[in-house]
Amino acid sequence: MVMRGRGMARASGSIINAIVSGRGCSFGIDLKTWADVEINDSGRIDIRIEDHENEDKYLVHRCVSQVLDTYAPEHMYGAKVVTRSEIPMSRGLKSSSAAANAVIRATLDALNVDIEPLEALRIGTRASREAGLSKTGAFDDACASWFGGICITDNSAEALLRRGRFNNNYRVIIHVPRQRVRKRDIPLHRISAWSEIMELAFGMAISRDYLRAMMLNSLCISAALDLDQEVSMNALVHGAAAAGFTGTGPSSIILVKENRVEDFLNLFECRDGDLRVVDLYNGED
Repeated sequence: MVMRGRGMARASGSIINAIVSGRGCSFGIDLKTWADVEINDSGRIDIRIEDHENEDKYLVHRCVSQVLDTYAPEHMYGAKVVTRSEIPMSRGLKSSSAAANAVIRATLDALNVDIEPLEALRIGTRASREAGLSKTGAFDDACASWFGGICITDNSAEALLRRGRFNNNYRVIIHVPRQRVRKRDIPLHRISAWSEIMELAFGMAISRDYLRAMMLNSLCISAALDLDQEVSMNALVHGAAAAGFTGTGPSSIILVKENRVEDFLNLFECRDGDLRVVDLYNGED
């Protein structure tokens, strides 16, 4: 007996990092992760992450096993899982949330089970906490990855508070440096010292002042983690609507009006890393 399923999910970027208060705000970005799941009678779960064979596979394993335990408890199923992604790992672009979403979707598809999206998202965010990939479960990132648009959440309660969109047509320019930032290396006490300012930024997001919220959040993250803001500053000087670190870095996300992208790229200089120009994901498909 073999049952096959496929799933896909997207990256997301930070407006408000939930690491301090448990409340966050993220938006969808059109970079994708795909998962193929083959459910069988082997009783074991075999996982391959294409081009990243040495990455920890606990999150994927936990997502698959939790779906099987919850929606096919009477069987001792196993699975073969293959994931591939165009989202850079450990760069603040929510690759873990996208992987969890894609794998959960693929496993549910293989079982031919249809559940409410928030129920599926909670499987992934709880697995993320268990894997030590997120203090809060990154429910904001998971929602933006799944639904698209802007998602404001209470991660502690696993509640989606509000959805929205940017008012203008922006393209996303992502600066991806060569170094990675692992969650276990983040000094949480330093970020917590900026909690009052980050609360102000969250209030801006609630008021739909997303661009200023994003930049204030980034200033707090850069100050707490001693990250260089030169990329964001250079972007703003050359006409970006907003720019700042996503997650806890090191990638920076730059929002530029669609009709100004070509001129911006002709002026913008980047000393280190790569630039990617991608679309926002607003949940049309």
